[in-house]
Amino acid sequence: MTTVAQADTIKTLTTHYIDGLFVESHGRDAMDVIKPTNGKVIARVTLGDEEDTRRAIAVAKRAFAEFSRTTKEERSRYLRQLHEAVSARIDDLTDVMIEEYGGVARFARLIVESGVTAFAAAEKGLQELPLKQSWGKTTVTLEPVGVAGLITAWNANALFICLKLASAVAAGCTVVIKPSEMSSLQTRVMVEALNAAGLPNGVYNVVTGLGTTVGAELVRNPDVAKISFTGSVAVGETIMRDGAASMKRVTLELGGKSPTIVLDDAALDKAIPSALILAFLNSGQACAAGTRLLVPKSRLDEVKRAIQEGMRAYTVGDPADPSIMVGPMVSQKQYERVESYIRKGIQEGADVLVGGEGRPKGLEAGYFVKPTVFVNVKNDMTIAQEEIFGPVLSVIAYDSEDEAIRIANDSKYGLHSAVMGTDLERARRVASQLRAGRVVINNMADDPQAPWGGFKYSGIGREYGKYGIEAFLEPKAILE
Repeated sequence: MTTVAQADTIKTLTTHYIDGLFVESHGRDAMDVIKPTNGKVIARVTLGDEEDTRRAIAVAKRAFAEFSRTTKEERSRYLRQLHEAVSARIDDLTDVMIEEYGGVARFARLIVESGVTAFAAAEKGLQELPLKQSWGKTTVTLEPVGVAGLITAWNANALFICLKLASAVAAGCTVVIKPSEMSSLQTRVMVEALNAAGLPNGVYNVVTGLGTTVGAELVRNPDVAKISFTGSVAVGETIMRDGAASMKRVTLELGGKSPTIVLDDAALDKAIPSALILAFLNSGQACAAGTRLLVPKSRLDEVKRAIQEGMRAYTVGDPADPSIMVGPMVSQKQYERVESYIRKGIQEGADVLVGGEGRPKGLEAGYFVKPTVFVNVKNDMTIAQEEIFGPVLSVIAYDSEDEAIRIANDSKYGLHSAVMGTDLERARRVASQLRAGRVVINNMADDPQAPWGGFKYSGIGREYGKYGIEAFLEPKAILE
């Protein structure tokens, strides 16, 4: 039995944000927020219920009647107001992500800043997107789909809320946001920032609660036209199935088991550090994490030495310390999940090159795991096929370029991939054959205008820039 200690000061959150106001929750169930570095309760959150959700949907529906008729210029102004308001709270959002989620300082700030950037990117995407086109006696307009339910995950709360909200506002949709209940403190700071932006009441509403109550009501309610969800495949499947009853439009950003291919001409002193960053970003709790490292069998011994040297930098500890690279897992449940996969890897015959089972020495109080690298991994092993969502990397050796591509694509996922090599034309050729929504070459490159989303079980639809805005629009043709 796990004992949870109580912090000296416990914050209490009892409100949701509906129609421009912080209102007391109708739901009465509560949950504890646990600090992942020490297992102590730091907050108690009152969870919303179906009634809270229906109230928020009704408000969003009422606001949609007017907001959907706003011009491109008006929406651009609102996006600038949101950008300015959230920018003013970057430090606060970073601090609370470190405290509540355990995100390491160096990465937490990048996540928050990426969220802020989403508003500017949406404004640019909106300007590039023709909302009306005509030919002959035909006119086609892109119109907002309606009220949208935005359901976000716990591993990058600020980014997901900003990204989805920016696209919806750019399209002229009103929204009800259901953030992860495990991100309640982060959500409170974010909502305070959004409130300062001064948008019309009811354009965005936030109800914190469980997916089985708040999320389920958003999915089944006929007044919600669209669901944009980031999270697990299992929940994504449920949203598709249950949303079909009211013909919901859906955008699903789900899991990943991303491959990083190191070609035989790669400079290992650059390729391996880049591959490790991809593998262990956000302490491995990232859908894009490059958790399968494909390396040429002829250079396997060199790769092992380079990994062992590179992993010296992946210190585990207090995420507030800027020198720390890997923080705790978000919860006891997530800690146990990652540990179970490490044990499974050993049982299936993979060899531990770095890390292994158990907490790092001196970090027994929190949900810390050892950053772990397995070698002698076969692509059909559990650790190579299932998303672990923790700092666990599987090294898989290949004989030829064609085999590397085949192994990379031999996954039910297709979210993100990477290729490392000195011959750029060759790297581009390999990248073009990978079944993934985004492929980077020689680094963790980013572009807020480039689409984000996956093939296969990694989801449906795209986010970011004009691609994300289009997901909240419906074409309508008028023919004379």
